[in-house]
Amino acid sequence: MQNFRQLDYLHLDDSLSDEEKMVRDTVRAWVSERYLPLAMEHFENGTFPMHLVPELAELGVFGPTIPAEYGGPGLNNVSAGLIYQEMERGDSGLRSFVSVQGGLVMYPIFAYGSEAQKKRWLPQLATGEAIGCFGLTEPDFGSNPAGMLTVAKKDGKGFVLNGRKMWITNGTVAHVAVVWARLDGKIRGFLVEKGAKGFSAPEQKHKWSLRASITSELVLEDVKVGEDALLPNGEGLKAPLGCLTQARYGITWGALGAALACFDEGLQYAKQRVVFDKPLAGFQIPQQKLANIATQISLGQLMALHLGRLKDKGKLTPSMVSMGKRNNCQLALDSARIIRDLMGANGISLEYQVGRHLCNLESVNTYEGTHDIHTLAIGQELTDLSAFR
Repeated sequence: MQNFRQLDYLHLDDSLSDEEKMVRDTVRAWVSERYLPLAMEHFENGTFPMHLVPELAELGVFGPTIPAEYGGPGLNNVSAGLIYQEMERGDSGLRSFVSVQGGLVMYPIFAYGSEAQKKRWLPQLATGEAIGCFGLTEPDFGSNPAGMLTVAKKDGKGFVLNGRKMWITNGTVAHVAVVWARLDGKIRGFLVEKGAKGFSAPEQKHKWSLRASITSELVLEDVKVGEDALLPNGEGLKAPLGCLTQARYGITWGALGAALACFDEGLQYAKQRVVFDKPLAGFQIPQQKLANIATQISLGQLMALHLGRLKDKGKLTPSMVSMGKRNNCQLALDSARIIRDLMGANGISLEYQVGRHLCNLESVNTYEGTHDIHTLAIGQELTDLSAFR
């Protein structure tokens, strides 16, 4: 197959600044040269290439919008989105690693942490010296995080935490976990460090999706933390949901990366694959499928770019992000399914990308808000009526 060629049917590159294009192209080259040659191996083995973490840090992809004073590159949100697009063009597991580090660990420390917490953790997380994870989802509370059972109790000059978290990206390798728990009935965030007595993070195995991603359980059994572990400026469910808004924005772009990878692979395959004495792409039904996918991707690109511009202006709302996440995950999953079908039996071989992306996107469509939950979030915004209960 030829080198990746991004679909830009509406010439949206003309809307990007030179810096935004430079960021994207730099990350694109790294993904193509350093990650993709390893993608099949790690997906098949169910491992993440931890040896690439220093290179990711050097690229500046951990917390790309974090200001330079805390170790970040201070990029705008469109540049950050383009980073996530290219990461997920490589693999959803790669983008998950990066977006959890930035959107779900660095962001809450930056937004809700004390100055001491920011100065201690953000530079280490930016350089990859420290890896973080985000503990919100529980075994019985995914779409309804308000029902969480994890609790924190005041204990002298600190706190004691008890509970369990599930489906936690990076948990097993994390040096610090942002754990959400009920303290006197209110949801608060705590920084729990690796090695704390009573804290463990066993890895969850036997996945057929997001295989090149570390997924963990967090177990907290009478875990004692100091007063300085509490994030002082975030209280209530709004705080962790604010973090999810950051990550969902990244998924809006990331899903496009997977869709673009599948479309490019499918287009090249259809032009080279000869059936009934001519290229597959020369038949009407394959052309219809490719035209439909190209249209949906182009609409998704327009949405992602506009959301990024709104975010840079401070005008982005959580329900707008719900629309972006919902739409782009669905179009990416649909695109992967259609391209997999177009490629026939070759579509299930890991020598091609589409099957790997298809499996991954089943998880991406579910985590950080399912399609149905985001539907209800948009519906509530439109009607002023909640259908969650």
